[in-house]
Amino acid sequence: MSMKKESPWDVELHLSAARGDSKRLQVLLESGRVHVDCKDKDGTTPLILAAAGGHVEAVTELLQQGADPNAKRLTSTTALFFAAQGGFLDVVNLLIDHGATVDSCSIDGGTPLFVACQCGHLDVVVSMIERGANANAHMKDGATALFIAAQNGHVRILEVLLEQGAKTDAARTDGATPLWIAAQMGHDHAVRRLLKAGAKVDTTRHDGATPLFKAAHKGHTAVIGELLKYRPSLGILPNGESALHAAALTGHMTVARQLVGAGADPLLTNQEGLTPLQLALRHSQVQVANYLKDRVGTRTASR
Repeated sequence: MSMKKESPWDVELHLSAARGDSKRLQVLLESGRVHVDCKDKDGTTPLILAAAGGHVEAVTELLQQGADPNAKRLTSTTALFFAAQGGFLDVVNLLIDHGATVDSCSIDGGTPLFVACQCGHLDVVVSMIERGANANAHMKDGATALFIAAQNGHVRILEVLLEQGAKTDAARTDGATPLWIAAQMGHDHAVRRLLKAGAKVDTTRHDGATPLFKAAHKGHTAVIGELLKYRPSLGILPNGESALHAAALTGHMTVARQLVGAGADPLLTNQEGLTPLQLALRHSQVQVANYLKDRVGTRTASR
């Protein structure tokens, strides 16, 4: 369909679709004054609007009237994309039954499966995978559905994707893996599940930071507890710092205790030649500095 100026009939058809008014849709379409796939300035069709609202009867009417299930907006998103995003399982299945492409990509490479994972719609994820969605598809930045699920802490969706062969350590273009992003976001249950599935504990983003370093920097104590079970590096990382330096810099006392208890060296020097204690003092993190002083004093006395 061309992107010609919308007629009043086009506008009414779109409004009826957005409201889910299937009877009005039928009247308008049978009048012959409007095309079922008429588009607005963004390329949106009535079917896309009906699907985005979860209006099963309206979607059914439009499909019966010949609506294209694979019509795309300017962003290349389809009716299936919006139905999956909204968690409308009945609409998702209806669209696929009528020929909607399961892995149709938006301009950034995201598929309907991605937005279902992002929004936590487990039933939609399961159905789409059963109907052929690719669990290892990735966006232009390399992020996979597993990455998106990990980023949002959706553990049950993680499990479904892993059962379908999703690659545990598939990295984004910046080197961040599902474990890395889950650690950064503080999703300890997702971290636990990914580690159990074999995710590499010391994977690094391109800046040299590991999951442990990011969790220490953010103060995610539960995440650190999970990571420490898999013996991550406590030494100087490719970014020139250690996780204990991150905790000292940001003043996360509980994290400092966790790391020192696991064997982190309070006298380790970073790329600037500073120990965690010196870094804590420089940034006025008094509580952490006092704790590290005590640990250094205990170590010196025991020698």
